[in-house]
Amino acid sequence: MKEIREVSGELLEALQIAKEAEQKAEASYVDAAAKAGNSLGRMLFEQLAEFERYHYRWLVALEESLREKGAFVEYEPREWASSPPGEVKGLDEPNRMSLVEIVQAAMEFEWDAEKRYVALSKEVTDPLGKAMFERLAAEERKHYQVLENAFWSLNNHGVWVWPA
Repeated sequence: MKEIREVSGELLEALQIAKEAEQKAEASYVDAAAKAGNSLGRMLFEQLAEFERYHYRWLVALEESLREKGAFVEYEPREWASSPPGEVKGLDEPNRMSLVEIVQAAMEFEWDAEKRYVALSKEVTDPLGKAMFERLAAEERKHYQVLENAFWSLNNHGVWVWPA
């Protein structure tokens, strides 16, 4: 494994790529929320967008800390809500086919993000850095599972389900 001083340029470049990917995913989720014809679908995409904003803010904080102090930050993980954060009216999705395609694309975002964070976790030796990237990978894996459940439910039944 390389020490942080040796990979700082590579790490900062990887962080830039990760930040851009988080912003792209957030924009995609905001767009998907606007297209969802169902309140549960909107809430799901809004929560995913908020997760991506949260990840972006942490990546910015990490980049600033690495540039200014040469140190990693202690990441504060965020949990997926086990129940919808508000009232749900009806589960049917009138825009089912277009949303199935959106969910498939979102699954690819999350899959790529998880792989990116796993790779970063293997590149750093700092315990805080390793823990942060491992946790980000786990959160992206959870998002993939959430979307996979949504895909199955929409594709097969035309309804939304809230993942536990």
